[in-house]
Amino acid sequence: MSSGLRAGQVAAAAGVNLQTLRYYERRGLLDEPGRTLGGHRIYPEQAVTLLRVIKTAQRLGFSLSEVAELLETGSYHHGRRDAGLQARASAKIAEIDRKIADLTVIRESLVRALDAGCDDLVTCAGSRSCPLPFTELTTNHPESA
Repeated sequence: MSSGLRAGQVAAAAGVNLQTLRYYERRGLLDEPGRTLGGHRIYPEQAVTLLRVIKTAQRLGFSLSEVAELLETGSYHHGRRDAGLQARASAKIAEIDRKIADLTVIRESLVRALDAGCDDLVTCAGSRSCPLPFTELTTNHPESA
C-alpha cells in the first residue's frame, strides 16, 4: 500500500499535530490507517476533510463525543442518510442560549457590585446594600449553607 498520505502530511494539511491525529484514531473518530511495507501509516485523502470537520465541529461547541455522534448520524444506515446536524445544532443553540442567559445574570451582578463600590466579598456579604446574590444562593441551595 503506497497511495495516500503519511501521518505528517495529513496532520499538516488539516492543521493538527500528530498527537491529535493519533488521539482521534484511539477515540474512533478516524479509522485505523493502512500501512506501507515499511510500517508507515498511510491515510486516504478524505482523512484531511474529516479532520477539518472534527475541528470545525469542536469550534462550534460540540464535544468529541458529540462529534462522534454527528459523524455516525451523517453516515448511511440501511440505504439512507440519517439526519443529525439539524437536531443537534438546534439543541446546541438552546444550550448556548442558556449559557448566555446565565452569563448575562452573572455580568449584571458584577456590574451592580462595581457600581455599588463593593471591594471585599466578606464585608459585602454582611451588608444589606450589597447587590450580590448571597441570600439567593443560600435560599436556593440550603445544603451549601
